[in-house]
Parts: sequence; C-alpha cells; structure tokens
Amino acid sequence: MPKPAAWRLDVETYPFAERVTTRFQDLDPHGHINNVAMAAIFENGRVRFNRNFVHHKVAGQRWLVAAVAIDYVEEAHFPADIVVSTGVGTIGQRSWTLLAGAFQNGGCVATCDATLVISGAEHNRAIGPDLRSALEGLRLREPA
Repeated sequence: MPKPAAWRLDVETYPFAERVTTRFQDLDPHGHINNVAMAAIFENGRVRFNRNFVHHKVAGQRWLVAAVAIDYVEEAHFPADIVVSTGVGTIGQRSWTLLAGAFQNGGCVATCDATLVISGAEHNRAIGPDLRSALEGLRLREPA
C-alpha cells in the first residue's frame, strides 16, 4: 500500500481542526495508540466536522458512513493530544468524501478517507444546493 500523498501529511492542507485527547486506555501492548482508538479519534473529528452542516439537512434525511479507510503513517502515543484536521474531497449527487489527517507533536500519524451517503425517502436523497455550497467551501484540492 503506498503512503498517502505528501500534501495529505501537511496540517495546513485542511480547513477544519479538532483537538482530541488521547487516553491511557487507547494504548496497545506496544505502548502506542491502537487501531480501534485511532478509528474512534477520526470518528470524533468527522462528527465534529459534520455538525457544522446539520442545519443543511432535509427533513427525513440521514447521513450514513458508507466506507472508511485509514492509513497509518507513524505511531501515535499517549498522553499527547491528536489534532484531527478535515476537509471535503469528492462531492457526488448523494455522497461526499471527507479527507482527514491526524497530527501529533507536529507530524502526521495517520490519514482517513470516509465516504458519507444520504439516505431517506427517494425524493430527498440528493445533496441540496445549500449543503453542496457549504461542502464546496471546505473542499480540498490536490496542489498542482
């Protein structure tokens, strides 16, 4: 599996950041943050990011996580906090991808791509214009 692109490893790439406190219980037998804890850390960052857009939901819509992929770059350790930085990747008709990086002590320790999809009644499964505009405003673009 190739390493994430260099631009994904730069905290300045992302428009939104959320500080997450690590916990002693997050450690694995080797003394670093375990995979399940890292997934929860990314989940916390993703939920905090999405809360910015809740007012754009249409009645009866649900936003569901359809896929999550985490790439581990370095070991993360307790007790230092992790900053989860997030931006929007692709935007489709009824789904969007969030791209995130987890940063600890100035370096990227992991990246996460999560695809969210809108579910609900047939007539309200599309991304509405207000939500699309808000997502576009936080979109990441790979540097040329």
